[in-house]
Amino acid sequence: MTDPTQLIRDAKFFSGLSEAACKRLAALSRRRTIEKRELLFTEGSEGKAVYLLTSGSLQLVKTNLDGKETVIKTVKPGELFAEVILFEKNRYPVTAVACTDVEVIELPRAGFLKLLDEPEFRNDFMAMLMHKQRYLAERIQQLTSMDVEARFVEFLREHYGEIKRITPDLSKKDIASAIGATPETFSRLLQKLEKRGGFSWTGKSIQIDPDFWDSF
Repeated sequence: MTDPTQLIRDAKFFSGLSEAACKRLAALSRRRTIEKRELLFTEGSEGKAVYLLTSGSLQLVKTNLDGKETVIKTVKPGELFAEVILFEKNRYPVTAVACTDVEVIELPRAGFLKLLDEPEFRNDFMAMLMHKQRYLAERIQQLTSMDVEARFVEFLREHYGEIKRITPDLSKKDIASAIGATPETFSRLLQKLEKRGGFSWTGKSIQIDPDFWDSF
């Protein structure tokens, strides 16, 4: 089992931290495993911890006044999430649901706040928040300006890269939700792409010709 210090050191969010700071984070952390479809926390519940995803895939979901759920972000290994509770109300603004079996490193809010009293750590943390704000702004723009086909291609490119063979760790239903499409719309999109050529999804594997990426 990989040492927590190493996992924290390897995470993009903590890449600028000193070795001593990574060790201090690891000392206050604990590992948690979450089974597929299990909720890590729910929207509106008390925010007691910040999390670092170390394996698997997890989605952050927001529910509107009509009860409709929208996937705000699909979290990938190495990403920190739920850090909003450190600065705003001590309530989670979204629900975190595991799309696969996942493992996270849990960083208690109280201990994290003590580290934020240190200028070096705080500066690194604020830089990450600014980056994440830009991502969310781009995500909103993406959902409102791109059609479902473009959103799907961008999702594949962001999560797996421009490769010939992809084995998604998410179900088709989860991917549809992540790109803001209904399962029915997503099914029609896959049929359209396969009919066009250069793309096929058979079983658990997606085969993509190089020319497919060039067209987007």
